[in-house]
Amino acid sequence: MTEFLGHFHPLLVHLPIGILLIGLLLQFLARKKKYYMLQHAVPVTLLAGAITGLFSCITGYLLSISDDYDKSLVSWHLWMGIATTLAALILYAKEKNDQFKVNKTLLSVSLLLLVTITGHLGGSLTHGSDYLSKPLKNIFNDDTTSDAVIKPIADVQQAKVYNDIIQPILENKCYSCHGSNKQKGKLRMDVTDALMKGGEDGKIIEPGNATESEMIKRLLLPTDNDDHMPPKEKAQPTEKQIALLHWWINSGAAFDKTVKDLPQDDKIKPVLLALQNVSAEIKQVSDLPAEPVVPAGANVIKQLREKDILVLPVSLNSNYLAVSFMNDSVVDATDLKLVAQLSKQLVSLKMSNTNANDETLKTIAQCTNLVKLFLDGTTVTDNGLQYVITLPNLRYLNLVNTKVTAQGILQLKTMPKLASLYLYKTKVAKSDWTTLQKAFPKVQVDSGGYIVPTLASDTTEVKVKKDY
Repeated sequence: MTEFLGHFHPLLVHLPIGILLIGLLLQFLARKKKYYMLQHAVPVTLLAGAITGLFSCITGYLLSISDDYDKSLVSWHLWMGIATTLAALILYAKEKNDQFKVNKTLLSVSLLLLVTITGHLGGSLTHGSDYLSKPLKNIFNDDTTSDAVIKPIADVQQAKVYNDIIQPILENKCYSCHGSNKQKGKLRMDVTDALMKGGEDGKIIEPGNATESEMIKRLLLPTDNDDHMPPKEKAQPTEKQIALLHWWINSGAAFDKTVKDLPQDDKIKPVLLALQNVSAEIKQVSDLPAEPVVPAGANVIKQLREKDILVLPVSLNSNYLAVSFMNDSVVDATDLKLVAQLSKQLVSLKMSNTNANDETLKTIAQCTNLVKLFLDGTTVTDNGLQYVITLPNLRYLNLVNTKVTAQGILQLKTMPKLASLYLYKTKVAKSDWTTLQKAFPKVQVDSGGYIVPTLASDTTEVKVKKDY
């Protein structure tokens, strides 16, 4: 019952703030002759603010003892809230009886300061102690990557896995609920010992076994599931961020090793390499179909995730999905059957470096809302592209390191929305590139294999110092 009543605090806490600010505004305006009639509304407004402030203090106290917050910060917030309520009551008394011996102007200014301080402390409890100052840092500092998940890394292989890659992800996605100010479920994640210890439900990380780690399990739950973390109203980790967490845990969840010390398969290497030049959040699939779509079946998503296949929403307010076989290189008949059941919701499908082939594309052709399709590193050939043609919304197609030829690619020129086509390491001959560029005048046809010229400043000659 205590916890139930405490949860009314976020609902009630904004009432006294708004009401008291209105009361102070009315009081200020009433000093002018043409607004003098507003004076009669000031006492009742201040009384309403004091009463709602009292209820906010009570529910706030109940919430503080039923949840895990920083005790010192909670204490300051509570006492500032009580002081605000008392100041509102005293100011109300002064408005009702001008003979009351107190300086009204001083009391009004004090009330405004108390409302501001109390609100700031409450925001610090909910969003972190730097939630107010963080935007100012972004404006006045040269470092504009504070909202980024991972800052650019000059040499990713030399980077500290936890400090440079994993901790920034946790800081952006987890610390607001499991940091120094607040520890929901008695779980604190900003201290390594506490992170490995877990919370009231036990350990969240099983070193060497990401699939059985509670942290990964909750990340992969449907966003509308009560146990999904982070909560659906919070910014969600991207597919690549989840892959990095998965890789770190599977590699032993070490805190002191560099990237080069950990095993790296063909799936994680490009994700790590991208950290050298990507500093901001990885953008989600754009150009979504204009019409809304019904939610996908929760059971289908659950079955895919149980097979270690990533299924993620592309945005908070959309039912469209992205599916990736990043952690599963074998695409079997069951997988395809489940993917087909997401045909209306699926807009991005990543089958890179899997056993996907021409027969696989027969099933994928049912997913007519696909915007992005990754087939790089598969055994897809020209024969399979006949099924790709039937995808009316496809804008991005990655065929890197496949056996497709120019003749097969020419089949795609009738696709109305195709915008990006990646053909590095394919069977397309050099002599065919001019033909493809003419056939796809509005498409970015990427041949890859870039050669960056070496500048004199890129190298340093070291000479042996002679002894004389």
